[in-house]
Amino acid sequence: MWILLALPFGGSLYGQISNDEYRQRRSELAAAVEEGLILAMGSAQPPQDYINFYQNSPFRYVTGFLEPNAALISVVREGAVAAEFLFVNPRNPAEETWEGYRVGPEGARQAAGIQGRSVSDLEAVLDSLVSAGWRTIHVVGPYDPSAEVKDDVTQRIDNLLDQASGLTVHSAASQVNGLRGVKSGAEEEMVRRAARITTLAQQEFMGLTAPGVNEFEVQALIEHTFRRYGAERPAFASIVGSGPNSTVLHYNANDRYMEDGDVVVVDIGASYAGYAADITRTIPVNGRFTSEQRAIYQLVRDAQAAAEEIAGPGVSSADMSRRATEILASGLAELGLTESQWATYEDEGGQEIPQYFLYYMHALSHGLGLDVHDPWPSVMEPGVAFTIEPGIYVRPNLFDEVVPDTPRNRQMREAVAPAFARYSGIGVRIEDDYVITSGGVERISTAPREIDEIEALMSRPWNGPSDRNREWVEWYRGVR
Repeated sequence: MWILLALPFGGSLYGQISNDEYRQRRSELAAAVEEGLILAMGSAQPPQDYINFYQNSPFRYVTGFLEPNAALISVVREGAVAAEFLFVNPRNPAEETWEGYRVGPEGARQAAGIQGRSVSDLEAVLDSLVSAGWRTIHVVGPYDPSAEVKDDVTQRIDNLLDQASGLTVHSAASQVNGLRGVKSGAEEEMVRRAARITTLAQQEFMGLTAPGVNEFEVQALIEHTFRRYGAERPAFASIVGSGPNSTVLHYNANDRYMEDGDVVVVDIGASYAGYAADITRTIPVNGRFTSEQRAIYQLVRDAQAAAEEIAGPGVSSADMSRRATEILASGLAELGLTESQWATYEDEGGQEIPQYFLYYMHALSHGLGLDVHDPWPSVMEPGVAFTIEPGIYVRPNLFDEVVPDTPRNRQMREAVAPAFARYSGIGVRIEDDYVITSGGVERISTAPREIDEIEALMSRPWNGPSDRNREWVEWYRGVR
């Protein structure tokens, strides 16, 4: 059945992914752990009730429950769920006046398909199960008892287990991650919607961008587009990096005035019903690429195309990365930014490192899902959602502050100095989102990415945000 729990004033907590699908996930997790107790801990209530609450992704994956302070205990016998309890905040109309409506233990079964108990019963129920002989606990969630600074989930679990002795506690992260790697049809649809909204945001920002516009204006337009169509929030901090900021991978201060002659890297993603998109475009602020910007851009685009060409069922992420890296390394040598395709330099420890790594230092791909870097299998199969995102970053301070000053490195610096002077300050990343199908691979992010497409779009007058798309707004009725 589809969860469509009506709450006062037309609000609701759940939707789109069915209770049956969540139940199937818990059944598959039980089969993976085989025996013992599964303890899944949701995120804690924010310290102030005016701070937005977001459920941690492992708990959301196995329950779909979005209220704070919740927990799940599943009793697993011979690879099957023998009993399960969802511990939730009890109803409290006075507190709900400030914090929002709760389903309470009585509404937990309708909301999530699991027998409800008050969260205050969690310790007693766990104690009774341990006393009955259940001494192996498989923990779901961001649980890391060895961390120097423990997150809210780890603190709550440590407090819960502190009084018990003789327990064997395992992290179930590997089992949960294995399940999350391949998306269901409903999950795929959420990723696709996130990608469509993010694609529109990319197109909108291209119209606005011009010399004198501030990065924060671009960010505001992007995040307006996200929320306008029901995205919960950005899936990560929006990156709008112009000029020298284009060479900083995770720049997000977003407060520089863009200048004529800059490029701007915009790496953004909407989170829709919890599912992330992640799309990057690099454009010329004045609407026209210089010859140097064009050369770097086309090299990055060629690397992305090469990885796309081989993507599909049975292909590994390593295969795609190897192919893209060959293109980038060869192209950097042709531009004169490295001495040769596989030439090396010396790092601070004296190790030989490929010179291309000075300009391309991150992974090519990652999974997409409830997290923007979601678990994914090493070999592709239908239902895997992922990105391809090559980049080149010619940092102005590369030889002054990054590369160690050694005789070998001085030789390299002298050899590449003319090209480095030409391309210094240019950063380019192109990133798209994909889903593996039975027949191959589908790109689900369609914002302009070819040089002529970008320049054509930017040549048109911009008259403000696009008209309201009623269909996209109406998606939300079936999601929440």
